[in-house]
Amino acid sequence: MDLVEYQRGALRTAAPRDKKNELLHLVLGLVGESGEIAEKFKKWIRDLGSEESRIDRADIAKELGDVLWYVAVLADYLDLSLDDIATANLAKLASRQNRGLLSGSGDNR
Repeated sequence: MDLVEYQRGALRTAAPRDKKNELLHLVLGLVGESGEIAEKFKKWIRDLGSEESRIDRADIAKELGDVLWYVAVLADYLDLSLDDIATANLAKLASRQNRGLLSGSGDNR
């Protein structure tokens, strides 16, 4: 599956854009799902001694899928193509790598 196909599929289960507060719902949903991933890793550290072999990869994959859904639908809400976002992101990172700037901070490096 490619990103264009995924974004189209995600939109089949999304609320209409004109639903009250839909933009806020999407942003908070993305943050919430990302937080669920962080929570799972917190428990992995606390309860499982940070042993990589004990990561529940299937569970993390489900949460990553939820994050991906929110990213895809939020991008569409803002009239952005997930494919274009991914392409631009890889180009940005390649440029930073070529200039020796992968490490560090700041958006415009």
